Parts: sequence; C-alpha cells; structure tokens
Amino acid sequence: MNTENAIDPNVPPSGTGCVECEASSGWWFHLRRCTLCGHIGCCDDSLSKHATAHAEETGHPVIRSFEPGEAWFWDYSTSQMYESGPELAPPVAHPADQTAPGPAERVPADWVQQLRAGR
Repeated sequence: MNTENAIDPNVPPSGTGCVECEASSGWWFHLRRCTLCGHIGCCDDSLSKHATAHAEETGHPVIRSFEPGEAWFWDYSTSQMYESGPELAPPVAHPADQTAPGPAERVPADWVQQLRAGR
C-alpha cells in the first residue's frame, strides 16, 4: 500500500457518522474513514456512496473500515484491499452501540429493499 501522501496516522476521524448523511438527515449502511483527512463517509453499499465520492473529489486514495472489529484498508488508486495497515488516531471505529445501518432513528423500515434497488 502506498502510504506516502495517502495516510496521516495522526488525524482523528471527523465524527461517528457519515458527514454528508448527517448533514442531510440521511442514513448509511456501513462507514469508511479517509486515512488522509479523517472524513467519515458511507460505503458503496449505502445509497449515497459518500466515501467513494470523497475520494474522487479530493484525490485521497485510501480508506479504512470504520466498523467495529474491522481493520482493513482499501486503496482506490490500485483497487486493492489490505487486511491491515498503520495504526490510525482513535477512535478506529464508530461506537459499538451505534447501529449499522444507522443511525437507528433514521433507517427506514424498507432499508433492505432500498439498498437492493440502489445497486
């Protein structure tokens, strides 16, 4: 994994939820963390795919899962997954009591159908 200009291990995450979904009162399936600036975005299985959009808009190529118990990285520039990588500033995942999909109060009852239709 090319960590030069792609990972800043000292930058904390931007919050505990997808930045753009939070701003629009939306919801997400799973969360991803930009390893350069800490931006939290929703995954490509989410309707809005904000993590990928962030990478495309900023040129920040590497993300890490922001799900509890997951430590994998994805490099958009090479389309490669890495099972592990450098330690990042905490927290390394959203709170364990935060639901996925989430946030619980905004997830529609038909969320599975919405995700299937959005593919």
